[in-house]
Amino acid sequence: MHGILVVDKPKGYTSRDVVNIVSKKLHTKKVGHTGTLDPLATGVLVLCVGDYTKLVSHLTNHEKEYIATIRFGIETDTLDITGQVLKESDVIPSREKLEAVLESFLGCQPQEVPIYSAKKIKGKKLYEYARNQEEVTLPIQNIEVKELELLSFQGKEAVIRAVVSKGTYIRSLIRDIGYRLETYGVMCELRRTKLGSFSIQNAHRLEKIEDDIILQDFTSCLVYDKKEITEEELKIVKYRNELNLSSCAEYVLLTYQNQNVFLYVKNKERYKPFLIIDKSL
Repeated sequence: MHGILVVDKPKGYTSRDVVNIVSKKLHTKKVGHTGTLDPLATGVLVLCVGDYTKLVSHLTNHEKEYIATIRFGIETDTLDITGQVLKESDVIPSREKLEAVLESFLGCQPQEVPIYSAKKIKGKKLYEYARNQEEVTLPIQNIEVKELELLSFQGKEAVIRAVVSKGTYIRSLIRDIGYRLETYGVMCELRRTKLGSFSIQNAHRLEKIEDDIILQDFTSCLVYDKKEITEEELKIVKYRNELNLSSCAEYVLLTYQNQNVFLYVKNKERYKPFLIIDKSL
């Protein structure tokens, strides 16, 4: 079984939990996810199955859309509502000020990675430093906030929609929004509604997944050229050798006698084998 499966991750499960459950349901150990979701979070978790695990690192680069709930007035050690409260403030921003601050976050910017995250420093995950109460310098990485919209605001809670680049931590973004508003803020709820071309409308509930489920292929997530190859080129492909192809695309789907045979990926000036389509080769 090979392909892509979009799961609507339920609250309380880690991304690894979902991978393990799907692995058992589909009777394969070759399952990988394309972007961690916190246990508190729900929504789009894209899984690659079988040979498609080669796509994992490619799909993690895609932009993501989230719906997040902010609670103003507190800050916790985990930057979400499940953590221990460290700071409190009576300051609750006005709707006008919040909208202005949200707009100020659009664009490229540095972001500090939260201590409670799976980011590795010197071979150890950051949350392990936190649990062991060890000091560590938190890394800074560049992110891009492409869209940031206020959906609702009532009392101490606001709901926002955010479209962000790879590597963006919504918890950190909410903390920084709070700081710019001269108060504190934590994430109460988070739902990922899109990852690249994958949407929550097409996601499967975890309990509904069975071993006969139809998986999506690479055409649902990759932009590629298509090239009909000759018999001589087919011999090269059979031996998994690189090819010179006249294309500007990152991926090229090779066909022989109008049948899909292999997906190649750009490698400097040439193209190398990436994903086999015709298993008879």
